[in-house]
Amino acid sequence: MPPPNLLQPTPEGLWCEAGGFHVDPWKPVATAVVTHAHADHATPGCGRYLASRNTLEVMKVRFDRKLTGEVVDWGTTRELGACRISLHPAGHVLGSAQIRIEHHDETWCVTGDYKCEPDPSCEPFEHVNCDTLLTESTFGLPVYRWEDPRGVLSSMNDWWRFNSEQGRTTVFLAYAFGKAQRILAGLDPTIGPIGIHGALVGPTEVYRSAGVLLPETIRADRTTATELSGGGVIVCPPSATGTPWMRRFKGPGGMRLGYVSGWMQVRGRRRWQSVDRGFALSDHADWNGLLETIRTSGARRIGVTHGSTRVLARYLREVEGLDSFEVPTRFVGEPAPSHAEAVGG
Repeated sequence: MPPPNLLQPTPEGLWCEAGGFHVDPWKPVATAVVTHAHADHATPGCGRYLASRNTLEVMKVRFDRKLTGEVVDWGTTRELGACRISLHPAGHVLGSAQIRIEHHDETWCVTGDYKCEPDPSCEPFEHVNCDTLLTESTFGLPVYRWEDPRGVLSSMNDWWRFNSEQGRTTVFLAYAFGKAQRILAGLDPTIGPIGIHGALVGPTEVYRSAGVLLPETIRADRTTATELSGGGVIVCPPSATGTPWMRRFKGPGGMRLGYVSGWMQVRGRRRWQSVDRGFALSDHADWNGLLETIRTSGARRIGVTHGSTRVLARYLREVEGLDSFEVPTRFVGEPAPSHAEAVGG
């Protein structure tokens, strides 16, 4: 990142010296301003947390029930050192926020992970004007252009219905926080019972408490195996694939696995032989969404992080005529599922 900068990369993550805080630190620090509760953005053990209300609630479930933090309500300002910060919905998962930072006559915005398309399971994305924008680029390649998510969810329900008619249990593999609840919000409960892995229980309770409308679910375990087997659907993390826990739900017609991820846009059934279907449903912006966000921000400088940084930064310089640069990170955004992940390794 070329100097001078309000935010600087350090071994702990992005550091704002003027404000005395880190943004989404990778290690425990004194003061952390957190965009959302995924593990590549929220680190346990920090001395002080500032985040949205729902992000803090999910962090309590995922990290420590005794965790305390300071709620920053949407659009309100908080003074940290010589800076003023505000949080604005990012549309990625429940509670996900963009962080707007003002220092003198300069304004920065850190998007965190985000998506622009409507999603009933979380707060809608809000465009933020700024001078410098730090954007994610998980799917920062032109090949990633999402279909209407309503159509994808409809296809998932159709597949579940077909499997149910064949006596097959349907399993959707998805991240336990965010993607899983988005799937739940789109499932048709008239098809059959909906089971969730234990890892989904805590985050799903936070979603319900926040007023997100989700269908009735049951915990998928040995006591509900008979009810779910054959006609039900189970939502679980990919790491559960191939485990004794999963095998107990096999129906008379077998079991079918569907992997739900933006990577399924180009990496489908032929490559992931361990799953039966791939559904391209992502909680990240696609190529068009990234460009729309960048253009709408009015930013003169664009930092690109988490993903296809080189490709997007070069495109912004050579095609959009913007001052763009890569921001180093330990993470790539949403990791592409390896074969080991797909089979539970």
